[in-house]
Amino acid sequence: MSDLAVELTAPNGRKYTQPTGLFINNEWVKAKSGEMITSINPTDETEITSVHAAGPDDVDDAVAAARKALKASSWRGMASVDRGNLMLKLASLVEEHAETLATIETWDNGKPYQVALNEDLGEVAGTLRYYGGYADKIHGQVINTSPAKFAYTLREPVGVCGQIIPWNYPLAMAAWKLGPALACGNTVVIKAAEQTPLSILYLANLIKQAGFPPGVVNVLNGHGLTAGVAIAAHLDIDKIAFTGSTATGRQIMKTASVNMKNITLETGGKSPLLVFDDADLAQAVKWAHVGIMSNMGQICTATSRVLVQEGVYDRFVALFKDTVKQVSKVGDPFKDETFQGPQVTRAQYEKVLGYIEAGKSEGATLAAGGEAYKDVNGKGFFIAPTVFTDVKDSMKIYREEIFGPFVVISSFKTEEEAVTRANDTTYGLGSAVFTQDLTKAHRVARDIEAGMVWVNSSNDSDIHIPFGGVKQSGIGRELGEAGLAAYTNVKAVHVNMGTRL
Repeated sequence: MSDLAVELTAPNGRKYTQPTGLFINNEWVKAKSGEMITSINPTDETEITSVHAAGPDDVDDAVAAARKALKASSWRGMASVDRGNLMLKLASLVEEHAETLATIETWDNGKPYQVALNEDLGEVAGTLRYYGGYADKIHGQVINTSPAKFAYTLREPVGVCGQIIPWNYPLAMAAWKLGPALACGNTVVIKAAEQTPLSILYLANLIKQAGFPPGVVNVLNGHGLTAGVAIAAHLDIDKIAFTGSTATGRQIMKTASVNMKNITLETGGKSPLLVFDDADLAQAVKWAHVGIMSNMGQICTATSRVLVQEGVYDRFVALFKDTVKQVSKVGDPFKDETFQGPQVTRAQYEKVLGYIEAGKSEGATLAAGGEAYKDVNGKGFFIAPTVFTDVKDSMKIYREEIFGPFVVISSFKTEEEAVTRANDTTYGLGSAVFTQDLTKAHRVARDIEAGMVWVNSSNDSDIHIPFGGVKQSGIGRELGEAGLAAYTNVKAVHVNMGTRL
């Protein structure tokens, strides 16, 4: 329908057709309520466009389409190699449309265009291609028990999967979830974050173009408290996969329990980065900067608590401040020299500023930043990269996830103290250790309570390696071969070969 798309010209001059409807059963439809969501450009606070917001009735339609597709021979009966080929085709289409997709991400989200194009979109295509290669390699096994029994297992699709993605990496998080779900033969109802509704709608057209049958992937926008709750509560959805805050994750767990859905959660973090006296200090500083300041600090695994052994603490702080000054260029995300764009929304911008005031009031030392950044035409949700030192473990800024360009730095004396303090948190997503003593590195990696430990790096995740947390940072794993486990059920088949009663 022509009234479910608009012609837009992005700030970088790229013209494209932006879908605005709900993508259900390979067709664009309007929300039954007529409700709309307006996307705001965080760089200058102007409206980009409005898209349809799904309500419970629209979720019902999407789920019905997904259930029908799950049972249809066009998907259920498709050869696994053909299913994989569809995913490979989609990966190629993502690459062909990478400049447009990156443009939408930057316009809608605020992340630097060069990052969206050269990092995020490569990850999207790579993830789809990786799991497309797995589609014909998912199989059960024969289990030898006795001559009287022939036993084997089948790995079958979980069913209809509800997937709820966050606003910090809209397309990458969609790929992380769509990849394993589709490789295993599931069908999907996926909802974008209401803050960043645009790029996944463009992706929906590519899914249809790749040749996926109707109903296999259904794409909705909508508010979390309406569409998100409807997905989590739906009795005909078999699995929920969610990435977002721990508080929302808890609510999704409660809601999804209505029919004991299979669940995967990737939630919050307050990840520690430990720097020992023997570390390569220059490298530790560079990686620590990447680990917290990339993507405007809006990373669930951001190593936002930096603990530095007291022998190198002062040097580390001085070098880190200099690196922030030299590297963290704040500005228009469409300019090549920009390292840091705006926060995604006014609400997130104000939240970070609130934590800055909390840090000041609690007595931490403000070493850099600590204010709104107004040098980009005086508009936008920009925050100066912020560094607090002399931070105590009891402080709010040390304990709570902030999700901004905001780091706290503290000193420690011994390895035992560092590990104890690193683990003194309700979270357990990422962590980093810097030392040139590999024995120490392996020992500390074993002792840290986290789903991931980077040794002499930070946040250099890889689609081939499992990603996930412990404690209140989530349930289950995404990426790597481990990411497939959440999207299949194992069925055991027992064949009596001669036991008679």
